[in-house]
Amino acid sequence: MEAVIFSKEQYTELMNRMDVIQTALAEKQKDLKDSFLDNQEFIQLMNISKRTAQSWRDDGIISFSQIGSKIYYRMSDVQKLLDSNYSQAFKKRK
Repeated sequence: MEAVIFSKEQYTELMNRMDVIQTALAEKQKDLKDSFLDNQEFIQLMNISKRTAQSWRDDGIISFSQIGSKIYYRMSDVQKLLDSNYSQAFKKRK
């Protein structure tokens, strides 16, 4: 294995760049929760049919926005739907 030696300035620059990357990733995560999916993206993400998506909207299972004939879902609402239907794993009895 090869060893790599950095000067103090190089190490500091590397750490600063890593901080910038970490901050950018954190911002991206925030943006992802606030993003919207159109109906087709939602259907593909959840692996459901158009009819199932329609039923979920009609039954109030998922919140949505509609502009004309276009349907949109907040990513945070999709996350809430998944979290509310989450089941903890349990041990099998022997």
